[in-house]
Amino acid sequence: MSRRDSIDSLFLKKPITTASSASKSADRVRTGAISAMGSSLHEMAENAKQATRLQQQLAEGEAVISIDTASIDTSKIVDRIPADVDPAFDALVESVAQHGQQVPILVRPSPQTTGRFEIAYGRRRLKAAEKLGLSVRAIVRNLTDSQLVIAQGRENLDRKDLSFIEKAFFAKHLEDSGCDRPTIIAALASDKADVSRYVAIARQLPEDLVRLIGPAPKAGRARWLALVDHLASPSKLATARGLLLGYADNKFESDPRLDALLRALDEPEKKATATKSETWKTPLGKRGARIEARSDKTTIVFEEKVVPAFAQFVSGKLDELYREFHERKVEGESE
Repeated sequence: MSRRDSIDSLFLKKPITTASSASKSADRVRTGAISAMGSSLHEMAENAKQATRLQQQLAEGEAVISIDTASIDTSKIVDRIPADVDPAFDALVESVAQHGQQVPILVRPSPQTTGRFEIAYGRRRLKAAEKLGLSVRAIVRNLTDSQLVIAQGRENLDRKDLSFIEKAFFAKHLEDSGCDRPTIIAALASDKADVSRYVAIARQLPEDLVRLIGPAPKAGRARWLALVDHLASPSKLATARGLLLGYADNKFESDPRLDALLRALDEPEKKATATKSETWKTPLGKRGARIEARSDKTTIVFEEKVVPAFAQFVSGKLDELYREFHERKVEGESE
C-alpha cells in the first residue's frame, strides 16, 4: 500500500455497508413513506366525512340562512295564547336589538307556494325580528305535517313549557286538524289520559274568552275547571266577557285576570248562600244556641256545655211544636 493510500485509509474511511445496515436503512425509508401515506389517507378520510356531513346538513336544511319575515307564514296549528301584556317579549325585542338573534327559528318550505315558508317554532323571535325590521335567521327543513307539529310541540316544551290551557287548546287544535292521538301525545310529550283531559276542558271553554284571559302560566287544571263550572250559566258567560274587557283596559296580566274573574263570578254565589246568624240565650244570659239561616235551610246548634240534653228534649217535641205552628198558621190565614 502506498503512503497516500495509508493516510486515506486512516482519515477518509468510508462506511462499510453490511447486509444488516442496508436492511435497516430500507426499513426507515419504507416506514416514513407509509407513515406519510397513512396521514394523507386519514386526512382524506376526515375531509370526506366532513364533506358528507355538510352535504347531509344541506340536504336536511340544517344550514342557517336569513329570510325576509314577510315570506314566512304562521303554522296552521296555534299553540301559544298571545298575551297583550307580555314583559318577556319586550325583553326579547331589546335583546335582539342589542345582541342580534342568537337562536334560529325552524321553518319548512311552504307546501302550497314556492319561495314561501311555514314556521314550526320560534314565532316570538320571528315577531321580534319583524318588529325591528330585520331578517330572521332560520333553519329550513323539509317536514311532513306530523313532523311539523311534533317539532313545534317539543321545542315549546324544551324552551318554555306551555301553560295548562295552552296545552289544552293545542291538543284540541291538533285533533280538529285531523291529527291522530299518537301524534298529539308525541307533540305534547304527554300520555293518553292527559291528552283526553286537555281536549275535554278545551271543548268546554269558549276560545275567544280564553284569549281574553291569556295563557295564565300559574293556573292548573283545578282553576280552569272552576271556570268551566261558572260558565255553564249563560248569564255568567256574558258577565265574564264584560269583566275581561275591563281587565284588559286595566292592563292586568294573565294570572291576575283569571283570579279576579273567578272571584267576581264567585260573589253572587256567596251572597246567595250568605248566612244570617242569631243567638238564643238562657234566662241567665248565657248563649245556649246559635241559629243560622241560609237561603235554603236553617240550622240550630245547641251549646251542650250550657244546656246539656236540651237538644234531645227539643227534638222530642218537634211533632208537637210543628202541630202548634201549623194550627197557628191556619188560624192566621183564616183571619
